[in-house]
Amino acid sequence: MFDPNNPCLFCHPKPEEIIEEAETALLITDTYPVSPGHCIVIPKRHIATFFESSEEENRDFHYLINLARNYLEEKYQPDGYNIGSNNGLAAGQSVNHLHIHIIPRYTGDVENPKGGVRWVIPEKSQYSRK
Repeated sequence: MFDPNNPCLFCHPKPEEIIEEAETALLITDTYPVSPGHCIVIPKRHIATFFESSEEENRDFHYLINLARNYLEEKYQPDGYNIGSNNGLAAGQSVNHLHIHIIPRYTGDVENPKGGVRWVIPEKSQYSRK
């Protein structure tokens, strides 16, 4: 469970942020949402990256991501989703506790969504098939 002596933001989620709980992970609202309904899955164990997660945690991540989709479909009716995590400082990780974003996307929320998560390196976002 969460370590009460660890000052990590995700080791101490507020009860009102919790959407659902599994054995090893939580689904919570994102404090700084990119879009309406943006939520995250966090392990209860304090680990930094996805690569440190156990089989049980991965099972719960999968369960909670699917549950998030059902929740978001009912409450927000998005047109698509971006799902991902930043692993390491070079990848943009800002909180040193694994968190998997479930970002609902809506038609027209950006001018040209082609490339999706590839936009982390803008000059590589657009591609053409040969």
